[in-house]
Amino acid sequence: MRIALFGPPGAGKGTQASLLEQEFGLKSISTGNLIRGAIRNETQLGRIAESYVSSGDLVPDELVRDLANEAIADLDFRNFILDGYPRTLQQAEWLTSFLTAHAAALHAVLSIDVPDDQIVQRLSRRRIHADTSESYHLDFRPPPPDVDPSKIIRRTDDEPDRVRRRLETYRRDTKPLEEYFRKQGLLVEIPGTGTVDEVRQRISSALTARMTPEPAH
Repeated sequence: MRIALFGPPGAGKGTQASLLEQEFGLKSISTGNLIRGAIRNETQLGRIAESYVSSGDLVPDELVRDLANEAIADLDFRNFILDGYPRTLQQAEWLTSFLTAHAAALHAVLSIDVPDDQIVQRLSRRRIHADTSESYHLDFRPPPPDVDPSKIIRRTDDEPDRVRRRLETYRRDTKPLEEYFRKQGLLVEIPGTGTVDEVRQRISSALTARMTPEPAH
């Protein structure tokens, strides 16, 4: 099974990718993790990536593509979830060409969608410990009572105005992607509201339906 997974920040992509790994025996390929791993392991691509990261620049699309392609090939083009890739139409076209050349087309592109107001609510209530960077959420994982409240802070990126700007960018960049994969018959839109398990069940049902051959007439 070959899947791409995307959704706005705060939609729970990472959580759902982990659950898909367990349920379907898939391996998650996160471009963020790939970049960090390549830098840590001082690979050739990692050294190139580090030159951008250390300067505070974005890693170029071509380098992200090469890291993703390498990870897909390492898995023999089977049983993977692409988490956060492709992000742009150019990356989507590269991915399609790469997989087609190896007779390994995607089975589904899952788009987890959550209304913007709910995303703002989710992310703006996240907190971290100023010293330990331990993550908390005021609704789902509040800080223990013995933690100094003055040490519990909200990241700048989680300020409501910042979250809304990130969502605007995401919607603008992702709309062409959705149309691209919809035309290929690959896009599966998943409502991301409700509990983690409810979303998991929606994804599981959608994938199972796509993997089940239609009965012969």
